[in-house]
Amino acid sequence: MDWRPDVLGGFEQLPLALPADEEGAVVATLVRPTAAKAASWGREPHGFAHGIDVLYVHGWSDYFFQTEHALFWTRAGARFHALDLRKYGRSLLPHQTPGYTDDLAVYDAELAAALTAMGRDSDTLRPLVLVGHSTGGLTLALWAARHPEAVDALILNSPWLEFQADALGRRAIAPIVALGARLGTRAALPAIDPGFNTQASSRLFDGEWDYDLQWRPERGFPVHSAWLDAVLDGHARVADGLDIGVPVLVMLSSRSWLQTSWSPRIYDSDVALDVDGVAERATRLGRHVSVVRIDGALHDVLLSRRSVRASAYDVMARWTRAYLPETASVDRLLHSLRG
Repeated sequence: MDWRPDVLGGFEQLPLALPADEEGAVVATLVRPTAAKAASWGREPHGFAHGIDVLYVHGWSDYFFQTEHALFWTRAGARFHALDLRKYGRSLLPHQTPGYTDDLAVYDAELAAALTAMGRDSDTLRPLVLVGHSTGGLTLALWAARHPEAVDALILNSPWLEFQADALGRRAIAPIVALGARLGTRAALPAIDPGFNTQASSRLFDGEWDYDLQWRPERGFPVHSAWLDAVLDGHARVADGLDIGVPVLVMLSSRSWLQTSWSPRIYDSDVALDVDGVAERATRLGRHVSVVRIDGALHDVLLSRRSVRASAYDVMARWTRAYLPETASVDRLLHSLRG
């Protein structure tokens, strides 16, 4: 397949054909700025991300539309790509259940295809930074633990590392969800999303962002038992410790608002996760984890108001300058010794 114009002006997409599943044909979609768009943004001659490959993975009921994020990495010298996973966004086909999987490891296939399409193989010396939001952050953390030689750093934007009701709640609900998954894998659970994420982020309400509400619905996709069972299994694996060997940056809001009643707090809080619980769980990811709490941030930190986003981008830039050069040089040394 060839690169083709994307729905985002100045970007292009590459469909990635994957093995069919029980619902039929499967595809994922890789997205990047066009060469002309990247040139128009300009690159810092000695940018902190010079020579780095960055791959971004979205969260639940989501897809890539954050052009500002691409601009940030591109200007800093990175080659930026984003991946719409199977059954999300650009990759969602008419016959498919949106967002559905019963095993987060299934995404290994599109991650492998994406890295190959980016020109990466076992001999690539360019550092790789994986950036994941929410469920995408959980997916990438699990992937990095299974593929320790394939990544140089992880940046996780409000990763869903633990159930909102904490570990005791997860252990209490997990057997019930697992039973439901066995009895009916696509049994939809009661909807509980009041739409606060959309209200705080979409320009159609009080936010700053234009995006497709078919691909990022106001109240999210229907949640199915087998999908939630897969997520809870991921949470349990994180709780047991992943021992990721590369530096990890976790960015979180300073507060949560998990009530179903409206409040002005929805505009400066994480309305999806218990950020205190996630901050504690982040310590189980590996040996070198930095947790940064950003005041006023939304669940997707990079969709927060401009001043908050500026703080988040500053955190990512300073962290990358501090940790990635050392990691990259060590990897190059080890590679040369193995060669």
